[in-house]
Amino acid sequence: MEKKLYVGGLPYNTSEDAINKAFSQAGNVVSVKIITDKMTGRSKGFGFVEMASDEDAQNAIDMFNGKEFEGRTITVNEARPLENRTR
Repeated sequence: MEKKLYVGGLPYNTSEDAINKAFSQAGNVVSVKIITDKMTGRSKGFGFVEMASDEDAQNAIDMFNGKEFEGRTITVNEARPLENRTR
């Protein structure tokens, strides 16, 4: 079963390809999505990586959480479901 991971603290100039390449060391990457500002299109410094299995996801957490990626220390953990927000 696929598992989505939250990845925070990303460098603003990194690419989805660079993240995919790095996380593929931990297992099969299904998808990578960097979250961008709607107005400027610039990265917000976080994103999501979907791994093919729970084991691959745990490997990625163990391998990357608290580690340096392109000069910044990143946070990697299991993504929480989107909560309803009031405006």
